[in-house]
Amino acid sequence: MPLAELALENLRCIERAELVPAPGINLIFGPNASGKTSLLEGIYLLGRGRSFRTRNSERLIRHGQDTLQALGRTLEAVSQRLRVEVTRDETTRAEIAGVAVGSLAQLAQAFPVQIIEPGVHRLIEEGSPRRRRWLDWAVRTASDTARAWDGELVRHGEALNAARLRLLGSLKAHWDETVRQLADLPAELVYSTGWKQGLSLEESLTDSWERDRSRGLSHSGPHRADVQIRIDGRAAREVLSRGQQKLVATAMIVAQLKLLRELTAVVPTLLLDDPAAELDAGKLARFVEQVKSLHCQLILTSLDAKREPFGPPERTFHVEQGRVQPV
Repeated sequence: MPLAELALENLRCIERAELVPAPGINLIFGPNASGKTSLLEGIYLLGRGRSFRTRNSERLIRHGQDTLQALGRTLEAVSQRLRVEVTRDETTRAEIAGVAVGSLAQLAQAFPVQIIEPGVHRLIEEGSPRRRRWLDWAVRTASDTARAWDGELVRHGEALNAARLRLLGSLKAHWDETVRQLADLPAELVYSTGWKQGLSLEESLTDSWERDRSRGLSHSGPHRADVQIRIDGRAAREVLSRGQQKLVATAMIVAQLKLLRELTAVVPTLLLDDPAAELDAGKLARFVEQVKSLHCQLILTSLDAKREPFGPPERTFHVEQGRVQPV
């Protein structure tokens, strides 16, 4: 479902911008602080309803303005128009084909988009919420598991847990091959359910009831799940360098996209923010090989239009001081 049209208003330094991306490789180049990453944020907003840089959506709105708007159209048999609006009170509204969505999660099926950016190592380095979002984006995108997000905690918590386990089981072959090619490390994905091992969710909730009641929160449930990345039994964040963490995190995203294409025929748009950063020539070559194997729409940023690690782009856009021009 590649993006065919994009229009942004009042997003960070961008007053107005319009792009018509190609279904293949697209390059956005320009100097630092020109608005390149903000363009990627606008595209990401259409498929996620939020930024990949901040959880405070109000910060996305251009100074002096009350509202930002992102409009897009996907390129498929029946194209869909998307609209996301964010206001200063951090209200986010979204529409798909002119119909207001009940949940921003619906955007993931209308326009699946992923990003690999310089901070991708945080997928390894930080806590479980970021890894749950990585896992559950694929669970939501696969239509056969979407119902796992509805209903009461026990019944649907167990269903969500089963959906996550099925996804990780299906992911294993892609993960093993991708992390070997990218990082050459014996990295394992180890899933933790979020409740006591050997107990059902209902049993675990009963077991922790007194503590939950006294603290006013549930200590057991799918909201406490994690996907731990381990190297020879140790937490990856404890043994890997920043560069190795970046490669392993990239492998997580690429393997997930390979699986989605295999199982659902979904072809996501992949955003790459300065993909050559912190990678030597050998690692960059392996990264390019893995990304090109996805055969998906790529939208990447660079300081220099002459740097073409993925080959000549189909379309090129120049950004300067928040203004975007096709080249």
